[in-house]
Amino acid sequence: MAWNTPGNSSGHNNRGRRGSGGLGGLLDRLPGFGTGWGNGNPLRWVGAVIAIWLAFNCFVLVTEQQRGVVLRFGQFDRVMQPGPHFKLPWPLERVLKVNATQIKTFSETVPVLTRDENIVSVEINVQYRIGDAQRYLFGTRDADEVLKEATLSAVREQVGRSDLDTVLSARSALSVSSKQRLQAAMEAYRTGLLITELNLPNARPPEEVKPAFDDVNSAQQDKDRAKNEAEAYASKIVPEARGQAARVRTEAEGYRTAVIARATGDAQRFSLLVDQYKAAPEVTRKRLWLETVQQVLADNRKVVGGDGRQLIYVPMQGANAVPPAAPAQAILPDLVAPTVEASAEPARPLRKGREESIR
Repeated sequence: MAWNTPGNSSGHNNRGRRGSGGLGGLLDRLPGFGTGWGNGNPLRWVGAVIAIWLAFNCFVLVTEQQRGVVLRFGQFDRVMQPGPHFKLPWPLERVLKVNATQIKTFSETVPVLTRDENIVSVEINVQYRIGDAQRYLFGTRDADEVLKEATLSAVREQVGRSDLDTVLSARSALSVSSKQRLQAAMEAYRTGLLITELNLPNARPPEEVKPAFDDVNSAQQDKDRAKNEAEAYASKIVPEARGQAARVRTEAEGYRTAVIARATGDAQRFSLLVDQYKAAPEVTRKRLWLETVQQVLADNRKVVGGDGRQLIYVPMQGANAVPPAAPAQAILPDLVAPTVEASAEPARPLRKGREESIR
């Protein structure tokens, strides 16, 4: 019998089964879908949709820039790192993804009061990112707003502990201390934010007081200039004064040494003269008189004769010569030669050369 003979439906049915394909054929091969459901039963399609939805809902792919926070029944369960993950279907578990590598920026210019009671406008620039996804989502209500307020507080605290010159010229140390203070505040407030940079790029006085501030700067510059000039003058004059002081001290020490030596020599000479005078008083007295007269006449141009009545003028050669003075009064014999009392001992005869020197 031919396959298309009326009444022979086996060939037609086999052809229809062999020709079935696509999603329907796939479902026919699955247990429970090929039999008992009927060709027109819609439950097959509902089950297929549910299976596909479960497959996509349980699979989670977290990118390199993201972190996935898993909530189980609305409560934190774990954090998914970058990569493929599986979870329980919704509503059992839910994943919240946050961008943990994105750098956010906060900039603000605020007036701040310094320690020396000066108002200065400080420009603040903060860069931060999410360091802890759990704390960022559930640690505080609005982490970004908390960051702004904490930044202003930290900068005001650090600037308030510094003077105006430090704020204007040495802000690097203030930036470091402000960053540390801000990071500590972020951890205390459980914001989950990580501060990467905090800079104070500019600091200037407010426009309302800028003229007065310029006057203060001018006065400060004048002060620095005068100070530098004074230091330069001190560097020049102090060594000179020290040199003069050393010279005067050296001269004084030399003079002291000379005077002490001269006084010591005179004392020794006087002691020797005393000993000689005790041994021969008349001879010593005569010798001292002769030495004194010799010293006086050596510097005098007038020579007194032996009789005590003659006055001889000896002119000096050279530029120091002066005209002769008026005749002086007669010099008494007692002034020329002191009277020597006669002693009991007979006078010793003088030698011929001695007599001539006395004359």
